[in-house]
Amino acid sequence: MSQTTQSKRITPRAEDYSRWYNDVVLEGRLADYSPVKGCMVIMPHGYAVWENMQRALDGMFKATGHRNAYFPLFIPKSFLAREAQHVEGFAKECAIVTHSRLRAVEQGGRTTLVPDPESKLEEELVIRPTSETIIYSMFAKWVQSYRDLPLLINQWANVVRWEMRTRLFLRTTEFLWQEGHTAHATTEEAEAAARQMLEVYATFAEQHMAMPVIRGLKSESERFAGAVRTYCIEALMQDGKALQAGTSHNLGQNFARVFELKYQTEDGREEYAWNTSWGVSTRLVGALVMTHGDDNGLVLPPRLAPLATVVVPIWRTEDMREKVLGAARDVARRLLGAGVSCHVDDRDTLTPGFKYHEWELAGVPLRIELGPKDLDRGEVVCVRRPDRAKESVPLGALETRVPALLEEIQQQLYRSALARREAATHEVDDYETFVRMLDEPGGFLLAHWCGSAECEARVKAETRATIRCLALDQPEEPGRCLVCGGSSPKRAHFARAY
Repeated sequence: MSQTTQSKRITPRAEDYSRWYNDVVLEGRLADYSPVKGCMVIMPHGYAVWENMQRALDGMFKATGHRNAYFPLFIPKSFLAREAQHVEGFAKECAIVTHSRLRAVEQGGRTTLVPDPESKLEEELVIRPTSETIIYSMFAKWVQSYRDLPLLINQWANVVRWEMRTRLFLRTTEFLWQEGHTAHATTEEAEAAARQMLEVYATFAEQHMAMPVIRGLKSESERFAGAVRTYCIEALMQDGKALQAGTSHNLGQNFARVFELKYQTEDGREEYAWNTSWGVSTRLVGALVMTHGDDNGLVLPPRLAPLATVVVPIWRTEDMREKVLGAARDVARRLLGAGVSCHVDDRDTLTPGFKYHEWELAGVPLRIELGPKDLDRGEVVCVRRPDRAKESVPLGALETRVPALLEEIQQQLYRSALARREAATHEVDDYETFVRMLDEPGGFLLAHWCGSAECEARVKAETRATIRCLALDQPEEPGRCLVCGGSSPKRAHFARAY
């Protein structure tokens, strides 16, 4: 955090939610705008959050048998063109490399750089928008027999998708992510794998991010380009808009057929493998901001916070300073020994109030205040970030009570987010009410849909709302389509979305 400068006022959510989000990201020093239009610089505080996400997810992936690898940033353009749906889905977002070097030329008294005509590539290269094509071309080399399956691979990487409208973390031209890719011997195994990874994402979102999600199936128009089925987790932000937080795709044999990914079965036949792919990105950092943040800045769940606790010592005289600082450092030492990350803010150029403001802005879950009177009583004052609730904790109970407080904060954040989502979820049965409720109050609208692309497209064109998913746990409930009145087996989750 800044050592000397007071941050500007954060726009209240009720005044302008979009400005509030940008203020929190910038003032909370999560990211900054890059000189390259549409890109962002992830600052140390933001990257530390992403590292904690990576660490948790990576462990979950490996627990399910996946291993990490790395594949090239550059993909031959012909690879992308082989799968018709895939190229159609990504063609407008691709950045292309056409030459391998530049040449300096003089123009109007100035030196400029232009592509060297002699370095034009025989085949243009696409900068990775996603890696299905290049990964399955490699899988085809590695898989020969049923003994080579399943093949379970993940990579942590960056991708480039040339976005027209960008927003820090939520939608940028370049972003960081992981993408998992697997090959299986049967369609049943691939389907089970796609559903397994959806559950991994949902568990991470709810247990680490404290963000409740809907597990669901995408409609045909919203599914991944080249997939047979796309599963997703959908979260609801505080402004009533949905955010797709992760996807898992059953790719069938589409890519296997294109790239000749075959294997010999146990009885000697030759079969195409069945594939899945799945991914989450730095968009999750934006989701974290919008799920828990308030008008004072970030609110981070303890399981992902780069810093779980901060000790703010309070003194007025030099004699007090040494005594309080010594005690504060002892508190930090004991908490670190108990596995709780802790920092002592011993800056003597700032007032305690300014320090409180900075650490609240940074989203540190628990602030520990310690002054001479607290020492005399043999205790510290613990202040929860979400609601600023205070609790005096005896010094002798630090190692047990502080971890318990952090766990209470983690659960408190999840319960609050779940209550907001439930309060903003409404069943709607007629189109007029549906349109009105999208504007006020927003949220998830559960409405019947007949399954036709025409009805889905009309809703999107007229309201900017989309079918976020067909929830996997949504009960069967025969009804009439919101748009055409045709028969519908159950309700879909509609919302406006990021």
